[in-house]
Amino acid sequence: MRLTTFSDYSFRVLIYLGAAPEGLATIERISAAYGVSSNHLMKVVHRLAQLGYIETVRGKGGGMRLARPPGAINVGEVLRATEDGFDLVECMDDEGDCRISRTCVLRHALGEARDAFLKVLDGYTLLDLLAPARPLAKVLLAPRLRGA
Repeated sequence: MRLTTFSDYSFRVLIYLGAAPEGLATIERISAAYGVSSNHLMKVVHRLAQLGYIETVRGKGGGMRLARPPGAINVGEVLRATEDGFDLVECMDDEGDCRISRTCVLRHALGEARDAFLKVLDGYTLLDLLAPARPLAKVLLAPRLRGA
């Protein structure tokens, strides 16, 4: 199983905003901190704002910040909202075309594994991901300080 870049970047944005709670962050700063495309981040930020995880402020001096406390942002919930689906193989999709899907043990085993994966992530919040606060801030905010 591999998550999309969209989900990866969604978590990166949330982690950055959680590590730098003061003021507003910009896409450019987050892009520089991670060394990723600001074009990709624009789409991610737009979606995270639609989902209510972040809020954006337009205009000069604008940017973004978390819309909820880090402890109220569930990792499993974010993943479900940013991934298109979790059908690991064709037969997990009701419209799949596998002849043995109704009796296939592999299908059920993969379903159990997927459910266990999501259950583990449901046990984490953004606050948990921010636990190494000082090292995170040092790594993420250092480019900001050098460029400021």
